[in-house]
Formats: sequence, structure tokens, C-alpha cells
Amino acid sequence: MCSKKGKVKMGLKDIKLGKSIDEIQEGDSLTVTEIIEDKDILLYLGLTNDGNPLYIQHDYSQTTRFHKPIVPTVLLVGILTSNVSKHLPGPGSHIVDVSLNVIEPIYHNNMITFNFEVERVDERREQVTISVVGTNMENERVLDAELIVETPRKLIFDEAENVIMNERTEVEENADKVVYPTTMADDDSE
Repeated sequence: MCSKKGKVKMGLKDIKLGKSIDEIQEGDSLTVTEIIEDKDILLYLGLTNDGNPLYIQHDYSQTTRFHKPIVPTVLLVGILTSNVSKHLPGPGSHIVDVSLNVIEPIYHNNMITFNFEVERVDERREQVTISVVGTNMENERVLDAELIVETPRKLIFDEAENVIMNERTEVEENADKVVYPTTMADDDSE
């Protein structure tokens, strides 16, 4: 599809979405290895205006229990959330809760391997719980995390390629058929 200026215009059908709730299962996993370099930390500090000397100043960090600059915790969360958005479940997913425990300090230029695994699938809420374990180059556990993620819904198109709806799960369709009893407090007839 081209616009008037000859640029390619991306339509909704061209967007690649991640795994929907019916395509993901307990045990699905992903392993990602990252080297967190000084440039990554400087970008984070510049974007957030975070001036914590513990993250970048060697002289200061030598006076702390860490003895050298550490990676900001929020940068670690960003690595986790970007991998959820890119890979598991993937594009279109939305993280609704994050719990993170940094067990050991993570230093600049360390190589960390993050192992993601789907622990629970909640079809009613269309959410998955993903556990993450981070290990350093010595295979020591340095990070534990748990993320609750809404999975993307597949789009359904008509013949004219208009979105007519997001795919609904069987659980949602059955929920529409539930009849809830009224109570005396619900009765406005008096």
C-alpha cells in the first residue's frame, strides 16, 4: 500500500502480533543473553535524567559496598519488558505487573543470561505469568523476576481489510451468556 508521496504505508494486516492466549502454553520459554555496556547505561541516564552516582561514577561507587558502578534496576526491568514485547508472548502484549528481586549486583559490561518461562496461563483474563531467572558469566543467579502479561488478541478482518473485531476467546463468549441473579437491592421497582 503506497501513500501519495510514494512511501510504503503499513496497514493493520502487516503488523505481526505475538502469541495469543490460545497459542501459548505453560513451559514455553525464551533465553536471551545481554551485555549491559556503558553506552546502554548512559542512554538510560540521559533519557531519565537519573543522576545517581552509584550508576556511573567510579570514584563514588568505590566507597560503597558494590566497589564499582552497578546497572540501574529500572534498566534491568526494561530489558525484561522489551523481550516480552518482542518475543514472549511478543508484539501486542501488555505487562500489567512486574516483581523483581536483584540478588547480586549487576555491574557494567557483565554478560547476563535471562531465562524466561511461562509458569501459568489464565485463559479467563487472557494473561500469562512469566518467571525470569538471570545468571551471570559464572552461572550465578543474580536476578529473579515475575511478570504478568496480557497476551495480544488476533485481529479479524472483513473482505475490505477493515478490522471488524479482535478475536474473542471461548471463555469470553461464554461469559456473555451468563445470567446473573438479581437481589432485592438490585430491584428498583419500588
